[in-house]
Amino acid sequence: MSIDLITLDFETYYDKAYSLSKISTEAYIRDDQFEVIGVAVKVNDSETQWFSGTHEETAAWLGQFDWADSMVLAHNCAFDAAILSWRFSIHPKVLADTMSMGNAVGSGAGSVSLAALAERYDLGKKGTEVINALGKRRADFTPDELARYAEYCLNDVTLCYLLFQIMLAKEFPKAELKLIDMTLRMFTEPVFELDLPLLENHLAKLREKRQKLLDSVGLDRKALMSNQQFAELLEACGVVPPTKISPTTGRQTFAFAKTDEEFKALLEHPDLRVQTLVAARLGVKSTIEETRTERLVEIAKLGKLPVPLKYCGAKTKRWSGEGGGINMQNLPRTSVIKEAIRAPAGHSVVGVDLSNIELRVGLWFGGMLDKLDQLRNGLDLYKDFASLVFGVPYTDVTKDQRFIGKTSQLSLIYGVGAAKLRAAIMTGSRTDIGEAEATRIVALYRSQYHGVVQAWDRGEAVLRAIRDDRYMDFGPIQVHGQQGLLLPCGLYMQFPELQLASAGGWKYKTRFGWEHIYGAKVFQGSIQALARCVIGDGMLRAQKSMPHIRTALTIHDADYMIAPTVMAEAVQEQLIKDLCVPPPWAPDLPLAAEGGFGQTLAEC
Repeated sequence: MSIDLITLDFETYYDKAYSLSKISTEAYIRDDQFEVIGVAVKVNDSETQWFSGTHEETAAWLGQFDWADSMVLAHNCAFDAAILSWRFSIHPKVLADTMSMGNAVGSGAGSVSLAALAERYDLGKKGTEVINALGKRRADFTPDELARYAEYCLNDVTLCYLLFQIMLAKEFPKAELKLIDMTLRMFTEPVFELDLPLLENHLAKLREKRQKLLDSVGLDRKALMSNQQFAELLEACGVVPPTKISPTTGRQTFAFAKTDEEFKALLEHPDLRVQTLVAARLGVKSTIEETRTERLVEIAKLGKLPVPLKYCGAKTKRWSGEGGGINMQNLPRTSVIKEAIRAPAGHSVVGVDLSNIELRVGLWFGGMLDKLDQLRNGLDLYKDFASLVFGVPYTDVTKDQRFIGKTSQLSLIYGVGAAKLRAAIMTGSRTDIGEAEATRIVALYRSQYHGVVQAWDRGEAVLRAIRDDRYMDFGPIQVHGQQGLLLPCGLYMQFPELQLASAGGWKYKTRFGWEHIYGAKVFQGSIQALARCVIGDGMLRAQKSMPHIRTALTIHDADYMIAPTVMAEAVQEQLIKDLCVPPPWAPDLPLAAEGGFGQTLAEC
C-alpha cells in the first residue's frame, strides 16, 4: 500500500541574534521567540498550498492532512519535522530529507544547500526573499510582502520535490531512505531524558577544576605561547606534541596552530587537563566538556534530548555530529555526561557495539584468513601480536603489553609509521617506547600481515584508476573511474579533482581545501565505509525484527535502543543477533558484538 508524499517548508521569524546561523536548531525551535510566518504543503504532485496565520490557525490548517499515513519530505527535514513534532504534535509515518540525500550522493566538495543542489541538477533557482524577512514578525508584513514570501516558499517546495524525484530516479538506495528516517527521528522525536542536577553539578566542578589546573601550572601568556614550554606541558600529561613540516623553513616544527587538525583534535582529548591546555593556547574560554555540558543543561531545562546526527556526514558515509554543541559521536568513555543521559521511567538504554569491526573487515579485505580463523576461535589478536612483539607466550602477556598490541593492531593496519605509533602508545599509556622500538614493531607487523600491506598497494592502483577514469574491482567495492568507489550499500565514496601532488602522493578537493591521500589511506577509508555498511544493515535488521523498539542513537559501530526494562535483556540478545549477521558481500566475515543495558547511557 503506497503512502502520500507531503513536501513541506516552514518560514519562520528570525533576526540577527536569533537565527540558525547563531544558535542550534533545537534551541531555535524551542525558544520563546519562535513564530511561524507561513507554511507551504504539496501533497504528491498536486498544486502546492500556502498558509499564513496565527499558531492556532496554522495548527487547524495543518490538521486537514493525513500525516499519520504520509512521508514528509523537506530540505533540512530535521528543522521542518521538528516544528511539526514540537510545536504542532504532528508525527508523520516516514521522514525524508533531500539535504541528507545530498550528503550521501555528493562528493563532500560542494554545498548541499537547496540553492546549490537545484543549480547542480538544473532544476531552477532558489529565491532570496527570505533576506527581506530579517527581523519581521508575521504581523509586520504588508500583504504584498507576504505574497512575495509565499511565492518564495512555494518555489522552495517545488525545488525540493523535483530534487527528490531526480535523486530517486538515479537509484538512491531504498534502504538508505530508511536510515535517513531513523536518523531524523532521533532528533525530531527524542526519547532520552537528562539529569539536570547531575549536569549542573558536573559543570560547576569542571569550571573549578579548569581554574585550579591553570593556577597550578602558572600558565601565563609567555608560557602559553612558547612552543617548547607548551610542548613540555603536553608531555607531562602523556601526550606527544603533534608536529609538522614548516612551509617556510622546510624543517620539522610543532603543530600548534589553529589550522592544525591534529592539534585541534586534542580539544576533545579524554584527559580534561589536555583539553584545558589546548583550549587556553587556542584562546578558547571553555573546554569542549564544559561547552557540551552547558548546552545539555540548557536542553534539560526545556525537555528531552534531541540527538543531532548528520547522516553520511563523513566521507566514509558514517554519521557525524550535527552541531548543537554536544557532538554525540564523541562522548568521552568516562564522562559524567553519559551518566546524565537516561532512559524514561520504566525503560532502559540497550547498547550493542560491534567488536573491533574495522580490524575484522580489514583482515578479511586483506585475505588474512588465518587471522580471521583465530578470531573466530576466540583468540585475542591483540595478545597474539603482543606475544610476538615481546617474545613471551600468549598466556603470559601482561595488561600493559596487550595495550601495546592493541594499539599496534588498530593503528598499523592503516599504514601508520613509527612516529605515530609511538605517539599513540604514549598518549594512551604515558609510556614512551622510543623510536627504535616503534620502528621494530612496524616492521614486525608488516612482515606478519602481508595481505594488508598488499591491499595498500592496491589502494594506489585505485587512485590511478580514478585519475584515468577506469573501472576496477577493489574487494567488494567497484571503482567506477572518476565517479568514485561504489560501496555495497549503493552509495559512492568520491575523490573529486584527484591529481598527483607536487610534494608527492595524491590530493583531491574537499569543501575545506585540498586533502592528501595515498594507497593505505584509500584502504582505511574503504574499510571504514564497509564497516558503516555492516552497522547500517544491522540497524535496519534490528528495527525490522523489533518494530516497536526505538533506535535512539548510533555512535560509530554501536546501536542504542530504548526498551521497556522488562524486555531489556531480550532486546539486547536480539540486537546482538541482528548486528552479527555477515553481509552478503562477505558471508565468511566473523562478526561479534558486546552489549549491555541500564538506566543511563553510561550503564549500558
